[in-house]
Amino acid sequence: MMTIKWNANLYDQKHDFVSKYGESLVNLLAPEKHEHILDIGCGTGDLANEIAQFGAVVFGIDASNEMIQSAQQKFPTLSFKTQDATMMDYTHQFDAVFSNAALHWMKQQDKVIDNIYRALKQQGRFIAEMGGQGNITSIVGALRKSLTELQLPYEEHFFPWYFPAAEEYQKRLERAGFTVEMITLYERPTKLQGDDGLRNWLVMFSDNVLQHLSDHEKELVYAKCEQLLKPDYYQDKQWIADYRRLRFVATKA
Repeated sequence: MMTIKWNANLYDQKHDFVSKYGESLVNLLAPEKHEHILDIGCGTGDLANEIAQFGAVVFGIDASNEMIQSAQQKFPTLSFKTQDATMMDYTHQFDAVFSNAALHWMKQQDKVIDNIYRALKQQGRFIAEMGGQGNITSIVGALRKSLTELQLPYEEHFFPWYFPAAEEYQKRLERAGFTVEMITLYERPTKLQGDDGLRNWLVMFSDNVLQHLSDHEKELVYAKCEQLLKPDYYQDKQWIADYRRLRFVATKA
């Protein structure tokens, strides 16, 4: 199983857009008092905390122990656990399962979806957003081109993401037993903070892709990516990432 390293401080300081964009997803979840809600890939806990403000009982899990430790420090009254979604073993425990910007890191999708289905009570809802087909195409292309131009190896099996089309993911959900109420793939260009926004993004999220490189080689790749992407994705002193998101609501029939 692939281990993904996370820097919780960098995540909170430079990538708070992840949870900010997730706020409208919380509105779609519409948590109610006393509902038991599982937040999968909760990161440092910001959205779990927001859900708890509605009076729901929230349980957050994340595969990164560093993220969970940070979440527990920030929100000591909430419950968090370091756990991989493929290893969950909950049965009819939750009124809803929520996930923002996490599912695309999970390669064993059918296992995760089956575990979520089992964790939900009857009529329970699964509300999530993840990277969809075409997400960060420019960044992935720049990474590959940079490695080629620098004559560094590109290891396909280190590619950590799964970005599905809506039809493909709907079929996966329905195979597990879900009724898909809504599923949509949409473009969401995302501003990255500051002049070093792209570099910070690469440091945070491309560690797996570049794990076989030395620190010096990684720096060369970051610089080459900036050079390749600057003409189209740097405007008004602001980097823009070409995010495409898949958002859905499904119900356990």
